[in-house]
Amino acid sequence: MKQKKIPFQIRILGTFLAGFFLTFSVYPAETGAEDIAFSIRFFDRRVYHVESRPIYVQITVANRGPSTYRFKLADERAFSVDFDVRTTGNRGLEPARNLVRKRTQSGRVFFREIAVESGESFSFIEDLRDYADLHEPGSFVVQARIYPELYRTAGAADGDAEGAAVLSNRLSLNIRPPVIPGPEGIPLAMDEETGAVLVREKLAPDEVVEYFINARQRSQWEKYFLYLDVDSLISRDPVRRRQYLAESEEGRGRMAASYRREVQAGGDDIALSPSEYTLERTEYGVLEGTVTVLEKFRMVNYTERKRYTYYLRRRDDVWTIVDYSVVNLGTE
Repeated sequence: MKQKKIPFQIRILGTFLAGFFLTFSVYPAETGAEDIAFSIRFFDRRVYHVESRPIYVQITVANRGPSTYRFKLADERAFSVDFDVRTTGNRGLEPARNLVRKRTQSGRVFFREIAVESGESFSFIEDLRDYADLHEPGSFVVQARIYPELYRTAGAADGDAEGAAVLSNRLSLNIRPPVIPGPEGIPLAMDEETGAVLVREKLAPDEVVEYFINARQRSQWEKYFLYLDVDSLISRDPVRRRQYLAESEEGRGRMAASYRREVQAGGDDIALSPSEYTLERTEYGVLEGTVTVLEKFRMVNYTERKRYTYYLRRRDDVWTIVDYSVVNLGTE
């Protein structure tokens, strides 16, 4: 049987349509600028003072578009990000000296290309003090500039670098005056809500533990650490204890600050926040005491029960928590 010939015009049209649909099936829609969100937040928000070091800000690039988004991230972050810090009177702060030095010295800028898939995000953390000269107390507004194609020093004068920047949301930053020195020169903690100086009071051991747990439930970290003997808690780990004892006074301060950040990040059982608790038993003598607490932690479909025993020591008529133990009691 003789096959029918397909007209030439129909063959051309079919080829064109096949190519048209193939193009749109192989190459997805491009991700536009409106699909990319650059945002910032304080990584470990707390009460900041003039001498506080550092002030960490988390920068997040989120891809809400249909295809992969790529940008350049410099090994030296000063060529990928900047911060505009202004007073409430709209006066811009001077850049940090190190930032100016990094951007004016000659040399290659090494970077890597970051690919953010559709529906995903990429974050990194920077110290705000590396970018702005924050040496005075006051209220400030912080906004990040991100340079997807890197900061161009040569074009900064005529606005090229500024034009290539993508702006983030704004954050409010309050920097307080230097903390008041307490006994032996140790800075006193400040109440974040009232701004008043937090002073250890002569509370009974059970009152200390109750104050401590209530502060954790409210995420009032300055109050939480007020009756914690950080030196003793660090020494619970033999390896960390040896390292701590071998450090200088400055080194011990850094280890104590690191331990506080670790606790705030939930890296220790003592940092867990109970949904409810019951003081079961309190025993103490002249210098040492223990407080046993039944704590419950509400999950999605069940509640965990743990029995905490806090060990306290008395010094200068003030009880502080120096150690603890945990027994898991199952769920309910």
